[in-house]
Amino acid sequence: MIIPDWLMSFATIDISVWEKVARTIAVYLAIAVLFRVAGKRLLSQMNSLDLVVILLLSNVVQNAIIGPDNSVLGGLVGAAVLIGFNAVLDRIAESGPRLRRLLIGKPTELITNGRLDARALARMGVSPHELDVALRRQGAAAISDVQRAQIQPGGGILVDLKSGDQPATRDDLVAAVVALTELVRSAKPANHGSSTS
Repeated sequence: MIIPDWLMSFATIDISVWEKVARTIAVYLAIAVLFRVAGKRLLSQMNSLDLVVILLLSNVVQNAIIGPDNSVLGGLVGAAVLIGFNAVLDRIAESGPRLRRLLIGKPTELITNGRLDARALARMGVSPHELDVALRRQGAAAISDVQRAQIQPGGGILVDLKSGDQPATRDDLVAAVVALTELVRSAKPANHGSSTS
């Protein structure tokens, strides 16, 4: 049986598998370092300019990964290496706090006990407007309501409100309704009747 040339081109890799693996891992590590340098904000609070950079970045590094190889099998090898290498690094990062800090990063305090750290905000590339939106989404009306706000390694902002400033939960509302219902039931109706003769 003769295999058609077009089908053979799917299975023929123009560079060695080891070169494909090395290229993929090298680009992965370089992009990971660039994201760490770019800051946490880029990862979750993208504006339209950040999105353009991400889209172009994928195209720019494509040639570095594939090299002179445009085969389907080569692409599948590259994809498998990316997914596998990422899974290995995830497991390594979870094996201890030092490795997690090295590979993933650590949270950065933006607000502590109602006081804003303006230098940390600037260093993380978060605008005051972006911080205000994140605080309001998590129930804070003002910075003074916040016990602690951190930007996480993935770029999300985590807010802990001061005690007493937390919004009411569903359970809080149900308990208040039950208490009010009991008060209404226990109240004696006023005797407004007069004797008629």
